[in-house]
Amino acid sequence: MNTQFNQEREDLAAAFRWTARLNMHEAVANHFSLAVNESGSQFLLNPIGMHFSEISASDLILIDANDKNTMNQPNAPDPTAWAIHSALHRNNPQARCILHVHPKYATILSSLDDKEMKPIDQNTMRFYERVSIDRDFSGMGLGKEAERLSTLLGDNPVLLMGNHGVLTAAKTVASAFDELYYFERSCQTLIGAYQTGQKIHEVSHKVAKKTAQQWQDFDASEMHFDALMRIGLERLGHHQRPQVGATDTDIHHIGDWLTGVSGPCT
Repeated sequence: MNTQFNQEREDLAAAFRWTARLNMHEAVANHFSLAVNESGSQFLLNPIGMHFSEISASDLILIDANDKNTMNQPNAPDPTAWAIHSALHRNNPQARCILHVHPKYATILSSLDDKEMKPIDQNTMRFYERVSIDRDFSGMGLGKEAERLSTLLGDNPVLLMGNHGVLTAAKTVASAFDELYYFERSCQTLIGAYQTGQKIHEVSHKVAKKTAQQWQDFDASEMHFDALMRIGLERLGHHQRPQVGATDTDIHHIGDWLTGVSGPCT
């Protein structure tokens, strides 16, 4: 059983489970990664064919973005996961955690001619001038397409992948998950506003910029993620997070925390 990078595994497993519970996943597609070395070239990734709701800490595979033999190995990942995340980690070392999904509302926004996130409420203002947009979809994220995508993120935490989905990137799992959670909610609000048929009211550049900065000044991502952990723990009657590395059961309790299943989720 693989217990290397225990804390990183637990955090990423939690992100998978909560993404499934919030219905932001898609079948056994989509993929998350978390860098575990300084350069970002080595990262944890979900294995091919597993549903987000069943992924546990020990299931995550360790990938080397510079290993050209990866796809020839027995535990080779999904080809698009390998291509996209390898390129992103190679070219964006600041993006330690990368979450890629096709959630309903973000994907709808990605399919519109006008893909801009409009500043119409506090949540949408969080992303004012903080979203990179890909407008040149040319097929699934393989080969040159993956490399092209990896150059678009820049310093923004969100890449809206035109006619495809969304990707969030941050230094921690908690931060990347928080960005994903709020971006999908923002997309839902914006799409809902469009559906009214009425003219939407955008706030001024000054107000939107100010509000976006206020979001950055009060970063609640760790508190949000800790709360999700507590919810899972309370399902099992635990009062604190298990000590990482104590036993196989402790290391992989994260699967239990989020589904209410008894026993280790491995």
